[in-house]
Amino acid sequence: MTPRSFLVHGLVAGLIAGFAAFAVAVVFAEPQIDTAIALEEAGSAEPEHSHDDAAAHADEGHSHGEGAEVSRSTQSTWGLATGTLLLGTVLGGATALGAAFALGRLGSLSARASTALIAGIGFVATGLVPFLKYPSTPPAVGSGDTIGERTALYFGFWAISLVAAIAAVVLARRLLPRLGAYGSVVVGAAAYLLVVTVAGVALPTVNEIGDFPADTLWYFRRESIVTVAVLWAVLGVVLAGLVGRDADRIAATQRRREAAAAL
Repeated sequence: MTPRSFLVHGLVAGLIAGFAAFAVAVVFAEPQIDTAIALEEAGSAEPEHSHDDAAAHADEGHSHGEGAEVSRSTQSTWGLATGTLLLGTVLGGATALGAAFALGRLGSLSARASTALIAGIGFVATGLVPFLKYPSTPPAVGSGDTIGERTALYFGFWAISLVAAIAAVVLARRLLPRLGAYGSVVVGAAAYLLVVTVAGVALPTVNEIGDFPADTLWYFRRESIVTVAVLWAVLGVVLAGLVGRDADRIAATQRRREAAAAL
């Protein structure tokens, strides 16, 4: 089992996970985006405009419809598919390399179990925890003037969470001989939670919701995290299955060789 075989399995698993995330997003998340866009366009409409004002508004505003530079139908189909497949493939490759590095370094965990654990840590560190601090927002929420700042805050916290998770795994691994599996996991998890909690409190909170309908915001955020969870779940299951199949085949070959040598 080489890093190359892990990477190939990760790319395949990520591609499958991207398709699954795309299907979930189309069925559940896209209707909430359409609702948010409708609210945005309704809120930006003025009862009366002169011809010049209307032309200026059209030049300065942005459109989600068919006349947009990238039409809404393209965004919700090919654009969404491209994004989810690319994200799934990148995450699959990165997770597979992490699983290859972790193999044999996480106590007595099998290749299948350690790969599943790495995928679970990846979801918590890069999906769930950053979402809890800076949840996704639909169109019409947030000022366009602060989008750069909000993006920087999100990815800054994302990086802190990822580095803290890696450090927690390394810490738990080093404490394993002294504290055992249970104690080392508890200490590692506690260290991770301490770091992300302190970082979450220290980083500024973004509150630009305004009078946007609370139910629409809740549905959008719920479907967003469900889509991310599905991507990671499918990625973890498929990757662990492929890696476990290789491990089982290698173990069976080794047993046959040992049996042949004993004759």
